[in-house]
Amino acid sequence: MVNADILLKDGKIAAIGEGLKAPKKGMVVEGAGKWVTPGIIDVHSHLGNYPAPSIESSQDGNEMTAPNTAQVWAEHSVWTQDPQFALALAGGVTTLQILPGSANLFGGRGVTLKNVPGRSVQDMKFPGAPYGLKMACGENPKRVYGGKGTLPSTRMGNVAGYRQAWIDAAAYRDKWDDYEKNGGEEPERDLQLETLAGVLNGEILVHNHCYRGEEMAIMMDVAKEFGFQITAFHHAVEAYKVADLLAENNVCAAVWADWWGFKHEAFDMTEANLAIIDQAKACGMIHSDSEIGIQHLNEETAKAMVAGQRAGFAIEPRHAVAWMTLNPAKALGIDDVTGSLEKGKMADLVVWSRNPFSVYAKAEKVFIDGNLMYDRSNPERQPHSDFELGIMDAEGVRLSGSDVETQGGAQ
Repeated sequence: MVNADILLKDGKIAAIGEGLKAPKKGMVVEGAGKWVTPGIIDVHSHLGNYPAPSIESSQDGNEMTAPNTAQVWAEHSVWTQDPQFALALAGGVTTLQILPGSANLFGGRGVTLKNVPGRSVQDMKFPGAPYGLKMACGENPKRVYGGKGTLPSTRMGNVAGYRQAWIDAAAYRDKWDDYEKNGGEEPERDLQLETLAGVLNGEILVHNHCYRGEEMAIMMDVAKEFGFQITAFHHAVEAYKVADLLAENNVCAAVWADWWGFKHEAFDMTEANLAIIDQAKACGMIHSDSEIGIQHLNEETAKAMVAGQRAGFAIEPRHAVAWMTLNPAKALGIDDVTGSLEKGKMADLVVWSRNPFSVYAKAEKVFIDGNLMYDRSNPERQPHSDFELGIMDAEGVRLSGSDVETQGGAQ
């Protein structure tokens, strides 16, 4: 809409229209000439699990001890003091999914967070968001474990590992179903199989690291064999080759705008990847998998939009916005409460200085649940973690909002 007002109340979007009046004690933000979008949602992040500073003792995102580590939960490694959360906030990111790494066939559970300060991960968890299971196909698992002389060392070994795990999970699920229906001796809990059974029951969403088109088709075959749904393929450099299959199977694809070529399975890329996915009526989105990329996902979305336009697709900015907001919300199972500017949804939104797809655009204000969490013009609304403040103090640097002042001259 043009020349519209947005009324936020009690953490929700209360109304959208023209001529709305704010309560007498309410905050009024003058938005003339500015753009407003839903908060950006990153479906693939490792913030908190691979925090700054990047040192070995804090690298807690990849449990590289077995091909199947479905029993681990990413939230148990999230360091809430990671300074990178605030940097992502300044880029307009209001929600993000933290995933385990991609060394294993089954990497463990991911967790969806709101980008708010918290003493513990429980303070940051997105209310009601389902868990995700991180899976990985292709080069990474076979390289990591083939290098150790164990299964898998090939792609066929990868698939054999998936299938055996799902066979075991189905037996575990059936055992518990029988117990809950008929009673008897309570089965012993198995944390690994518990997570996989949660997928089979539809309670946990599958987020699958996968680059090549034919491997995505194979993974969808495995899902059909065992009766579960793959929610999204991540990275998905060759998703354009199977875009119609993604649409038919209701599988999303989370991609980069132009990150490719760093290994063989990431080589056969087109910058129109996301646009082709979108034109096939599949659910496509931008993701980061990067502590740097998460700070400018609006620019990454702009690059994907322009690449699609150059390929001949008519893509309007108001449509491309969904690639960084509503579609990732769908992939996280939270699109009923966030991801678009609609009455009744969470008041998570960003006020931009101009068209967010301009390289000159800046997130001026970021609201989460109706609270002003970041204000580029107000140092009091530019958060820093306690860890960051302590480090800066120790190095003789005093932080005041976005201004960094070095005491005692330049260093």
